[in-house]
Parts: sequence; C-alpha cells; structure tokens
Amino acid sequence: MKMVALSLMSLWGVLCICTSVHGIASQIELLAHVAINYPGELTCDVKWDCDCAFKQSDCCCGAKQLTALEDSTFQRMVTLWKRLEDLGMQTEALTDNIKIAFSASMAARADPFGPFTTNVPIPYTSIATNDGNGYNPALGVFTAPRPGVYSFSYTVYSNVKVLGDRLYHHIRLMKNGQTVASTWEDNREDAEDSGSQVVVLQLRRGSQVYMEMMSGRSLSGNDAGYNTFSGYLLYPNDED
Repeated sequence: MKMVALSLMSLWGVLCICTSVHGIASQIELLAHVAINYPGELTCDVKWDCDCAFKQSDCCCGAKQLTALEDSTFQRMVTLWKRLEDLGMQTEALTDNIKIAFSASMAARADPFGPFTTNVPIPYTSIATNDGNGYNPALGVFTAPRPGVYSFSYTVYSNVKVLGDRLYHHIRLMKNGQTVASTWEDNREDAEDSGSQVVVLQLRRGSQVYMEMMSGRSLSGNDAGYNTFSGYLLYPNDED
C-alpha cells in the first residue's frame, strides 16, 4: 500500500512540474515515460504492459473486462430487439393487422341533456377516433365489425352549478339491449359529480354496444365535454 501511495505521489509530482513548463501533450508523454520505466510492483491482478497501455486500448488493466462487458451488453440489446420484433409480428398475426378503436364525447352544451319520458341512447357526437368505423355518432352505437374481445370505458359527469340543486343522472352501458354496467347519482349534497367504468366484453360480429340514459334523469352542465365513451378491440377470435 505504501509503495502504491509513493508511486502515485511521484506521478502527481511529475505532472505538477510539467504543468508549469509544458502543455498537455508533454504531460502525457512524460507520464508514459514514467509509467513504462517504473520499477515497482503495479497494483493490479492483471500484469500491465505499460508500453502497450499507452499505444493500444485493449492492453490496459481492466480494458479487456470492459470490452467483454460492452460486447455482452450489445448482444443482449440485439437479443431484446429481436424479441420485440417477434412480439410485433405475433401481435400483427393475431389481430390480422385490423385496427378497431373509437373515442367520443358529448358535444359541449349549456342546457341539460334530458329528462326524457323513455330510456334514450346518449349521443356522443364529438369524435376523436373511429378506426374501423364501428361507431355511429348519429345513433351513439358501436357495432362490432368482427367477433372478438373488446374493452369499453365511459365517464359520466354532471354539474348543477348550485349547491343544493339535485344531481339526478343514471346511465347504463348496454350490450344488445342488456345492461352490462351502470352509474347513477341522486343527491343534493354536492353540486357536481362524476364516475367511470371499464368493462371487457366478448362480442359477435354485429353486436351493438351503447350508452343509455334512464327515463326521468338528466346530464347537467356538460359545458366541458367530460361525458365520454370509448372502446377498442383487444383481440379477434373466430365466430361461434
């Protein structure tokens, strides 16, 4: 340990002297000369060839290990990239490269939507996405273009703006006329409220999914377009 400290101090001293006399190139040349002619034991498990270390990068102590690590990391990256490519090809084969997805919201309106004397589909007419053209904004209905497993989500929002006025909405997610999920609010304790649901459904070709508002209820204060309805194909499957 004492020998190592002395050798480092010797090299540092040489460098300090060099700095006041010569430029950086001279410092490197002098450091190389001192290292090559150093008579003591170098503190490294691998014996250094100092003459080589200043001329060829893979001669330096630790360089071979670092090079091996670099090669190993590169090979892992290549393997990972190949796996990602394979996954992409498998996904494309599974979905048959079919893109089915939609996202829509109710158009901003100052007046409430409803109430009505019957249950009515909710018109989400502001379309953000409609890949596959499965969603009909005029009817507010999604018709499955092909059989498969689909994910649907919705958010219902009301704001009566005045605390004490009645929040009174009740909507349902419907599949072929059958209730799948529902969200409702019936209180005077707060002026606004919202709720969301996510469902996964098995659909046949031509199955219809839509949002329905119950009779006598209303959606209030939709000036921010927070009422949304969306869905997409998770994966297709064969017709039963």
